[in-house]
Order: sequence, then C-alpha cells, then structure tokens
Amino acid sequence: MKYLKQYLKTISDRGNIKLAESISKTAEDVGNQYIKTFSFSSHEIGLLFGNVQSGKTGQMFGIMCKAADLGFPVFVLLTTDNVVLQQQTLDRVKSDLSGFCICGETDGGLFLENSLIEPTIIVLKKNYRILKLWAGILNSTGFMKGNPLFIIDDEADAASLNTLINKGKKSSINRYLDMIKNESSSSIYLQVTGTPQALLLQTLASGWHPYFTYYFQPGEAYLGGDFFFPKNQRADCISFLEDLDNPTRSVLLHHLAVAGQTAASGGKVSNCLIHPSVRQNVHSKFAADFEKELSWCLDNLHGAFKEALEKEYASLKPEKSVKVSFNSLFAETEKMLLNNSVKILIMNGKNEVSSEEYACGYNIVVGGNTLGRGVTFPGLHTIYYTRTSKKPQADTMWQHSRMFGYDRDPGLMKVFIDEPLYKLFADINATNNSIISQVENGGERIRVYYPEGLNPTRANVLNNKKVSMISGGTNYYPFSPENDSIDALDSLLAPFDDKEPIYQVNLRLMQEILKHISSADDFSVQAFSDVLNIMLSDKPTAQGYLIVRRNRDVAKGTGALLSPNDWSLGAAYTEQTVLTMYKVTGNKGWDGRKLWIPNIKLPSGVVYYNVTEE
Repeated sequence: MKYLKQYLKTISDRGNIKLAESISKTAEDVGNQYIKTFSFSSHEIGLLFGNVQSGKTGQMFGIMCKAADLGFPVFVLLTTDNVVLQQQTLDRVKSDLSGFCICGETDGGLFLENSLIEPTIIVLKKNYRILKLWAGILNSTGFMKGNPLFIIDDEADAASLNTLINKGKKSSINRYLDMIKNESSSSIYLQVTGTPQALLLQTLASGWHPYFTYYFQPGEAYLGGDFFFPKNQRADCISFLEDLDNPTRSVLLHHLAVAGQTAASGGKVSNCLIHPSVRQNVHSKFAADFEKELSWCLDNLHGAFKEALEKEYASLKPEKSVKVSFNSLFAETEKMLLNNSVKILIMNGKNEVSSEEYACGYNIVVGGNTLGRGVTFPGLHTIYYTRTSKKPQADTMWQHSRMFGYDRDPGLMKVFIDEPLYKLFADINATNNSIISQVENGGERIRVYYPEGLNPTRANVLNNKKVSMISGGTNYYPFSPENDSIDALDSLLAPFDDKEPIYQVNLRLMQEILKHISSADDFSVQAFSDVLNIMLSDKPTAQGYLIVRRNRDVAKGTGALLSPNDWSLGAAYTEQTVLTMYKVTGNKGWDGRKLWIPNIKLPSGVVYYNVTEE
C-alpha cells in the first residue's frame, strides 16, 4: 500500500488541493533527503520547522506516511501533556490515516496483537508515567531489536528537553524519551515546532540538537509574523494602548463590530482574546471590566454606543465577505447585547473551558498560560495584550500568539498592544525570519540572536557551560591569536592603508580575513563567522566597516588592544559590524613575531547565542 498516496487522496477529496500539494512537497523532500538515506543502524534527530498554527499536523502525517512507504513499521507520535489534546490527535490520526494499526495509550495489547503486520502509530502524551509504560512495552516485545523506530515529537521544545542539564541529572520525561529512542535498534527522532530556539541551542553531545532542519512554507491564506510585525513599519491592524483613553472599551467595540459583520454575513463565530498577567485574580478583574463595558453598551444602546460602533464600523475592511450595511451590523449587535449572547470565558488553572465553548458564538476569552500551545481559537480577530513579562522569553511569547492562522480575515484583524511589547514581537519575528533564511540557504550552523533583555528560551534547558553570549557593542579580541598565513592576510588587507581612517566593506571580506585567524578558547573565530553568516543570510550584500593599522607596538596582556582613537572611531558605528585589524611588531610579547590581530564589534543592542561542543 502506498501510504502517502492514500493520505494525499484523503486530503484532496476533502477539497484541500493546495494543502495536499504542500504536504506532498514536504514529505517527498524530507523522505528523499533524509529518510531514504537512513542507515537502519543509527539514531538520528531532525527538525521540522513551521510557523505557529500553520498546519504542522498535516505535514507530520505526510512525513509519517512517506516513512512507512520507505520501510518504517513503528511510529510514536508525542503530544503535550494534555488529555484533550492527546485524544484530539488520536481521533485525527484515525480519521486521516488508513492502513495503519493505531494505538492509544492503553492499547498495549493491540500493539502486541498486530505484531507489526500493519505499520503502527502510537499516540502518547509527554507524561512520564505514560512514557515509562511504553518504554517497557516497546522493549519487552522484542519488535524493536530488528526494526527502526520513527518518533514524531510535536512541540518538541516544550517538555522533551532535559530541565536538569545544569545539575548533572536528567528530568523524567527526557530520560524516558531517551530510553524509547535508544533502546530500539535504530531510530529517527523528528522534532516538530514553530519555536525552535531551545532545540537549536542544544549541543550535539546532548543528543537533542537536530542534525538536519527542514522548513515548510505556510499556505497562501496564512496570517503570521510578517503580517502583524512587518519590518520597519507598524501594521495597519495594530493599535497602541498608549493612544487610547479607554482600551477596554476600544477592544470591546472592535469585537462587537466584527461580530456584527460576521453574523450579518452568515458566519457562526467571532472570538476576542485577552492576555493579562498569569495571576487568576487579574483574569477576574478583566472579566469584570468587560462586564461593565457590556452594561455600558446596553445602557447607551441607541446613543453613545451606536455612535462609537459606527466609527468602528468605518474602519472595517473585510476581504473574505462583503461588507454589510451599518444598519444590518447594528441590528445583529443589538440582538447579541439584548440576548446576553456575548460570553466572557476565563481560561486558567481554576476555570476549565472546553474548545466547544468558543468554537461558535461571540466570545471574549480571558486567560494566562493556558492560552499557549495546542489551543486554537477560530474566528479570532481581536487581541488585547495587557502585560509584558519582566523576563520575556521569545519562544513562550511567540507560542502565546494565538492570532496566527488561516481563518482570519486581514481586513477585520486588530491587535491592541503597548509599543514596547510590539517592538519585542517585531524583534522575535526578525529572528524567526533569520532562522528561516539560514535553513533555506542550507546553513549547517544555525544561530539565533535577540535584543538585550529578551531571552531565547528558558534557562533550565540550556547547558550554561556550553551556551555563551556575544553582546553587540562590545569589543572582542583574542589573547593568543595565530595566523595560518600572514602573507595571505597581507594580501587581503593590502588595499587598505592609513590614507582613510575606516573603510566600508562587504561582510564576506571580513569572513575571508577571519579564515586566517585562530585562537584558544577566549575567542571563537567560528562563532563570529557564524554571526556574519546570519547577517548575510538576511542580506547577501550586507556591509560593515574595516579599520586597518600596521606597525602597532602593542604589548601583549595589557587588557586592551585598540588605541583610544580607534576605539572611539569604531564606537561611532553602532548599527554595523566593525572589524579592526592590527599588525603588531612583536616587540612587546607575541613571541617576538609580527602578527595580525582582529578586534570585532557587532551591532549594538543585540545578543548572539553560541553553542560550543568542545
């Protein structure tokens, strides 16, 4: 049976032709590049990287089917530790994939009975008790002694990594995943996420850094980071809280206007999402504030409310439906208010809300951390951010961006947010685009960077002995440099003399210069070259500045390399990379040798993360 062909037919028969084409491309690319060449004797790890809420599940299923066509008989599909999500995933596997033996968490007997006659998919939560149980089942059957295992870890950066890495121990989930992976004869472990920062900052020695990374493009109707946070401009759908007298009322008016347009156009759902702090009492306060504003709407139904709603109506520019008349929109909105059908739902650890409650109707959802991974809000067109974390993490912030998706109407979207938080999101999107560029350009050493004060991920999954930070705006130079060929450096630097104090140059020239420099642990030439690669991936013609000085009688070990004048000259260029090359006489240390010594300063306000394997 051709499993991929059958799956693509299932998708196409539902009318999703474009989706089927996208899945086919991903499955064939990954299959031909990485699965077809599998040795059946090794344990390999890869990363499937896609935008948040861009359809990763379908791509995962396509890759599983392609792997089954290429001889993999057992698949373990991991979900986050959520009972509802695990069941939803299991149900979707059963409805989408035919020809497989499909096992839930309690189907150990079915797995044994099938005896790999049909390829098997086992859907498990990342819960240590469940993983321990199935590690035992897989090991005890003996099936995996002679068969490869294919593990698909959805949201692989969320719970799978070792949270005790800096204590010299292994966290429970990580330990049992290791056991499942390594006790089979061979395996492919496919990490899947829209936020790969934590995975890319793992060491190869840890066994959790991807050997390969594949990025799949979202479909045409997807609204993602570039829509909400375009480069060097504010998106039309963004409303800064600093500009609003009453943000709560402004949010509600937009939500009601969109709800009225949706209802009058025959739509069934429109959701509004409120992101306050994680504290439950704050959730209740915002719910109460919206209750008060709903009361104000009713009390001023044909007066101030109607006038305010008409102003909001004027800003609507629906693209997926014809814009209705204001009278039609108001009639629907009036009906909602009079029937008390605008629901306020609080989602947190104290208040459970099922997906059915916001799958239809006109809802205002208030919540904290429960608004993260795996939660999808249909018809979400109004988002209100009321908080900024004191120690923001890029991957967590991005995963809480439930605004991304396919069923949004760009002409109805509005995000209410303060300007500093908007800047943080824009910076995260810029780094995501940089990661994508590095992957698409075939980069093997993918690097991440963020503004100062924004952490890439939680610190407890990063090996603090191996992950270092290179701060922009700081001068770095090696204490004990070596030149592999001083003649080659002389030739590269010959065009640059003292007639000009500083030269504008291509970053690729800087890389050529650095190729001839080596150093001990105090200065990683490779790390700086990788940073330049990031910039070149973003912009192939990227420029920097070069300062060249010869016959410098600098003493080794003085704690400073640059002269005051050259330090000031380089410091004036805050947004570009500045490479200063000094050729020392060797009269004051340096083993008496003439030597080229680099000093590099990266753009200010940015921290670059580097992983060392030594």
